[in-house]
Amino acid sequence: MKSEFIDRPAILAEVNAAFYRYEQALITNDVAVLDELFWHDPRTIRYGAGENLYGIEAIQAFRATRPANGLDRVLQNTVITTFGDDMAVANTEFTRPSTDRIGRQTQTWVKLACGWRIVAAHISLMG
Repeated sequence: MKSEFIDRPAILAEVNAAFYRYEQALITNDVAVLDELFWHDPRTIRYGAGENLYGIEAIQAFRATRPANGLDRVLQNTVITTFGDDMAVANTEFTRPSTDRIGRQTQTWVKLACGWRIVAAHISLMG
């Protein structure tokens, strides 16, 4: 891919908006927005800190039963890179007030007819 197609400002702004909309929904437990921003497809994957979820139905079931407390977190070292007009990868580290552990999150975003959606996500905790 030619470098002029990587991180085009307008596309990067779109993905940043979707990423931070997801982040706000995550810390406020806005399940409707969280579900909206994942691709509604059985091929969608979310590897969590303690669960492997395959398909939007498994992701939605997880969200419906997840505790809504202790979700605040602070992001650091966030890097979002776009490739062309319809694909992006977002990586970030996070900390929570309740622990000294550092979390890591990777999301693969694709622009579909319905807008930017997460097609794969991976969350893990260090040490």
